[in-house]
Amino acid sequence: MLETQLKYVFSQFDHNAEYKSFKELTSGHINDTYLIETVKKPYFVLQRINQGVFRDIPGLIENKVAVSRHIQKKLENKSRKKQERGVLAFVRTKEGLAYYKGKEGNYWDLMYFIDKSVTHETVKSEEIAYEGGKLMGKFLTLTEDFDVSKLVEVIPKFHDMSFRFLQFKDALKVASKERLCEAKSYIQRVDKLKEEMSILQTLKESGAIKIRVTHNDTKISNVLFNKKGKGICVIDTDTVMPGIIHYDFGDAIRTICNTAAEDETNLDLVEFNVEYYKAYKKGFLKHMKSTITPLELKHLPLAAKTMIFIMALRFLTDYLNGDIYYKTKYPQHNLDRAKNQFKLLKSLSEQLSKIES
Repeated sequence: MLETQLKYVFSQFDHNAEYKSFKELTSGHINDTYLIETVKKPYFVLQRINQGVFRDIPGLIENKVAVSRHIQKKLENKSRKKQERGVLAFVRTKEGLAYYKGKEGNYWDLMYFIDKSVTHETVKSEEIAYEGGKLMGKFLTLTEDFDVSKLVEVIPKFHDMSFRFLQFKDALKVASKERLCEAKSYIQRVDKLKEEMSILQTLKESGAIKIRVTHNDTKISNVLFNKKGKGICVIDTDTVMPGIIHYDFGDAIRTICNTAAEDETNLDLVEFNVEYYKAYKKGFLKHMKSTITPLELKHLPLAAKTMIFIMALRFLTDYLNGDIYYKTKYPQHNLDRAKNQFKLLKSLSEQLSKIES
C-alpha cells in the first residue's frame, strides 16, 4: 500500500521519469523520506513533511525552494556538475506548485537525488570537521544577500533565549518536589549563567548583529560528502529561516565537538574537542572571512557556549515539565541529557583560552 501511495505522489510531479522502486531513508528524525529509483537516472528524494512539528508547511517548502534557487543562480558560472551537486534542486508539480498536497492532507516535496554521496553521523577526523565548516560557511555566504523578510519563521522563537528562559521559569512552577530536588544544582547553574547566555540575544535585538538566512540544524549529517571526504552541499533545509550566524556555528560545534553521545551518563567521557572546533572554524571562515563582521567573529566562541547552554536548558525544562517534549527511555533521561550538556559547557569554558587563541 505504501508503494502504491509513493508511486502516485511521485507521478504528480513534473519530472518525465519512470518509477522503478523505492527505499526508505531513515537518517532523519522528523520527516518521512524516500529514495525513488527510476528506470533511468537521475533518482529522486520524495519527502512527506511532519505536520506535528511544522505548522506552516507550504511556507516551509517555499522557504527552502527559494533559498535553493538563490544559490543556483550564484552557481550559474560553475560547471554543470558543480551546479547539479552544489545545491538541492526541487521539482515542481505538474500544476507548477512547490509541493503536492494529498487528499489526506499530507504535504510532499520532491528533490533530485545527489548520486555518489555519503553522510557522516559523527565526526571522526579534523578533515571532516573542516569540510563541514567550509560548506556551512559557503551556504551562509551564498545566501548573504537573500531578502530574509521573504522567509517564513517555521519554528517561532526557536533560538530565542528570552523565550527559553520563560519556558524554564514556567516549568519551575509545575515541577514535582522530587524533580526540583534532583535538579537543584543545575537549576542554580542556569541562574548563574543567565546574563552571559543572553548576550547574543541582546546583540541581535539591538541590530548590532545582522539578521541572515540561517540553516538552524547544522549537525554534520546534514552535509553531503563525496567518497573522498570532500564536502558537496548542505542538505535538510526544512528549518531555513531568519537568524544570526552564531546559531548555525554554535549548533554545529555543539554536535561535532562532544566526545560522547548526547545522553552519555558517564560524564568523565564528556569533553569538548578543541581540535575539531579549530578545524570546523577554519573551514567555516574560508568563505565567511569576506562577509563576517569583527563583532560576529569575536562572538563565535560565545556562540558555541550559548548553543550548548540552550540545549541543556531545554532538556532541563522538559525534565521539570515531566518529559512532555523529548522522547525518553527512562525517568531521568532528560536530566541526564541536561547534565551531559552542562558538562560539555564546563569543558569548553575551561579550554576557552585555547579556543580564543
